[in-house]
Amino acid sequence: MIRFHIHQKNPHKRIISNAVEVLNEGGLIIYPTDTVYGIGCSLYNKTALQKLYILKKKTKFDPISIIVKDIQQASSYARISNFAYKILRHCLPGPFTFILPSSREIPKIMLSKRKEVGIRIPANEVCQAILENHPYPLVNTSVNLQADELLNDPEEIERRYQYEVDLMLDVDWLPEAKESTVVSLINDEILVIREGKGNLDTLFS
Repeated sequence: MIRFHIHQKNPHKRIISNAVEVLNEGGLIIYPTDTVYGIGCSLYNKTALQKLYILKKKTKFDPISIIVKDIQQASSYARISNFAYKILRHCLPGPFTFILPSSREIPKIMLSKRKEVGIRIPANEVCQAILENHPYPLVNTSVNLQADELLNDPEEIERRYQYEVDLMLDVDWLPEAKESTVVSLINDEILVIREGKGNLDTLFS
């Protein structure tokens, strides 16, 4: 693994270019978000997707979200009703994952029979810089040992993934590291799947 220290608020363009190059070549990267560190790859690289699924011991029946740069890009990968659009516009960018019906643009390897996708738009400058320079969303999963054991120490993250991930963008420990709040908007109904960093008062206000 190549590890770069990067400024959280003003990420260096050269370092972002290195991360994008790894994505283009089918690699895996670790990056900060507004919740926890994530591991991701480019949406349309099948080899990278398979590596990510093997690394995280996931199957197509386990949910994995995608990180997009804005709601307009999200609309290419999820079917967003007027009801859902108003909620996304109110809560994003922010620490929420919204479950929506997927479009045909989502690779089949990611789809369960329900054909749903999680949409993330983090309020994080490093993520935004990557997406501004890479044409496709990131397939994203949290850096953790188990479902309830997050990794937030960059040194520990590097030790755990040094032979499995190609590049890490290190901004030191993330403040208030906690997973995103996951909300289903299927059938224009609000269903909280997991309460996390996203404040439910924001969702219902």
